[in-house]
Amino acid sequence: MKTIPHISLVIFGSLLLVISCKKGEAPAEESAASNEKIEVSSDTSNPAKSNNLQQPQRKFIRNADLKFKVKNVSKSTDVIENTARKYGGFVASSALESTINKQFSTKISQDSTLETTRYTVENKMQLRVPNAQFDTVVKTIAREVAFLDSRNLKADDVALQLLSNELAQRRSATHQQRLETAIDTKGKKLNQITDAEDKVDETSAEHDAKKIENMALQDQVNFSTITLQIYQRETVKQEIVANEKNASAYEPPLGLQLVDSIKSGWYILESLLVFVVQIWSLILLGFLIFLLFKKYRTKVK
Repeated sequence: MKTIPHISLVIFGSLLLVISCKKGEAPAEESAASNEKIEVSSDTSNPAKSNNLQQPQRKFIRNADLKFKVKNVSKSTDVIENTARKYGGFVASSALESTINKQFSTKISQDSTLETTRYTVENKMQLRVPNAQFDTVVKTIAREVAFLDSRNLKADDVALQLLSNELAQRRSATHQQRLETAIDTKGKKLNQITDAEDKVDETSAEHDAKKIENMALQDQVNFSTITLQIYQRETVKQEIVANEKNASAYEPPLGLQLVDSIKSGWYILESLLVFVVQIWSLILLGFLIFLLFKKYRTKVK
């Protein structure tokens, strides 16, 4: 009889334990259900996830275009080029030239002339620097600025374009593989095989074009472009040069010219005498012919 109350107490305690466990599980199930609802709603609100695509990480093509005046173009050019190399970049182009604005001459003495030249020195440069060092290089170059004409910075996000090209490459690669398989398994006639191979070539060309385009974009992402136009204040250069004499200034005096003329005449006379001596036989023959002709004419009369 004593065991009956003991058994009833055990049964009553078990019932209380089961009821408490069910009450604890109910909030947990409700919270799990709410979490599932939140996850589903978040997935349906994001079309990229619904298509197994994620938002790509941003990739910027950064460009800078600057025009400014410096104290000395040649020295600033060396500083800028060394800065680009220091931070892992390189000089894509550099065209340093002097433009003459005005040039004139002033005679300051009988044999001297002062030449004055006004000119402007400028340089058009293009630098390629690592994207991570872009801001540092621009700030370092700014130390050379004496007067800033313009400064334009631009950043284009090409992450979606890169992703689009990659997807296009995958599609073209899959298409090309299908075509090649069809050629190997189903191609029977020569004209069918030829048309299919032409299609494969077109697909391969499209794939290569997208690949090259992505490589070019990635290069622009990795290395930013800085275009510079630097110039300096107009420079004046003066130089004294010797006057050029006329040809008449180098002619000999009249007396020397007369002596040279007499010598020339004597040389001509000597040449003539030598020539006459050389043809004495012809002269003698002509003289004999003249005498015979004269004698014959006298007889006839």
